[in-house]
Amino acid sequence: MEAVNPATEERIASYEEHDADDVEAALEAAHRSFEEWREYPLRERERLLENVAAVLREDQRRYAELMTAEMGKPLSQATAEIEKCAWACEHYAEHAHSYLSDEHHPSPPGTEARTVYEPLGPVLAVMPWNYPFWQVIRFAAPYLTAGNVGLLKHASNVPGCALALEELFERAGYPDGVFRTLLIGSNRVDDVLSDDRVRAATLTGSGPAGRAVAETAGRQLKKTVLELGGSDPFVVLDDADLEAAVETGVRARTQNGGQSCIAAKRFLVHEAVYDEYVDRLVDAFEGLTVGDPMDETTDVGPQADAKLMTELHEQVRRSVDAGATVLTGGEPLDGTGAYYPPTVLANVPNGCPVDVEETFGPVATVYEVEDERDAIETANDTRFGLGASIWTEDRERGRRVAGELDAGCVYVNELVKSDPRVPFGGITDSGYGRELSRAGMLEFVNRKTVWVE
Repeated sequence: MEAVNPATEERIASYEEHDADDVEAALEAAHRSFEEWREYPLRERERLLENVAAVLREDQRRYAELMTAEMGKPLSQATAEIEKCAWACEHYAEHAHSYLSDEHHPSPPGTEARTVYEPLGPVLAVMPWNYPFWQVIRFAAPYLTAGNVGLLKHASNVPGCALALEELFERAGYPDGVFRTLLIGSNRVDDVLSDDRVRAATLTGSGPAGRAVAETAGRQLKKTVLELGGSDPFVVLDDADLEAAVETGVRARTQNGGQSCIAAKRFLVHEAVYDEYVDRLVDAFEGLTVGDPMDETTDVGPQADAKLMTELHEQVRRSVDAGATVLTGGEPLDGTGAYYPPTVLANVPNGCPVDVEETFGPVATVYEVEDERDAIETANDTRFGLGASIWTEDRERGRRVAGELDAGCVYVNELVKSDPRVPFGGITDSGYGRELSRAGMLEFVNRKTVWVE
């Protein structure tokens, strides 16, 4: 398993995959440690999570540079990712008691009826490369604190991050076996998930990967949470603050090199402001600094690897062949590294790749819509349903339009984001279940009813 720097195309390091004996040892350690870990007082589990936050901040620079080297995220954004991870740990350390408190129900006089929340056991997490620390922390912080144990199968292009995360929990004082990394390929996930010692699974990734995990888990009646792809609409209505909608829209489409499920991908702009908005958007895209991700001034680094960039460009090329117009960008940059420029496409034909597929890179599509109803119908014309963003100066109008959009989360005058304080997840081809907040913490617990006469 090799880590290759996508900015320089140089090999960073090689890692030996875990063999069958290594995986068996990790599964057995997870199984054994769960029986002990579930009995830890919740306050002790919260204290250990506070330790994780402290270690993250102590080694913030090292972790950020590791991310940047392995998958190309600009260093300033990698640093912000580590800070967000620490914040999430502190959030659950503070609120886990409240989230996991017993729920009391009406019952006859002299009786007591309540729901208690008990952990399920080892949870397999199949995680992607685009947010190599955040994706893992947002599963581990709530699920481990609820008393489960974690087995991480990380993306194969970020093995250094995967091992650093295991080390992170060790340094924080977690017992052996509570969090383990499995350096295995995707072809071995099915065998791990099928093992009786694994009780549930969570996956963030592609639709095919999610379906494969859901199928295996479903045969064995194991709980799953899936966060899959997205083609999020960014709706700019005629009364929007255009300056704010441009500034946030650029960030929503291009941060992390555009490699985000919840990135703004389809910009649906009211005809009354379409020309002005698109001109401003293109100017802002062209003003971004594309370059060395280790440079603090870089806005957009390379794509995570050359193959991913080639796939993105093929989507653009086929869409242009179908009739889409390139307003800026549209061709891989010359030189070393998997660099793709911030790109804006207009006149996008129905059914072309950038219209119906998820684009995982800094490519924005712009659509002119006649009115609010047209915006809603166009926004919902997708098989995805992860997030949506609406821009209007009328908050009540924003609430009304939000109610008509088919998505797991809708933000008015803000970009779509994952925040530990609120539930996060999608519908339809964007997956099911929720992460974060109390709702996410309760996904992998036994909601046990206890009735006492």
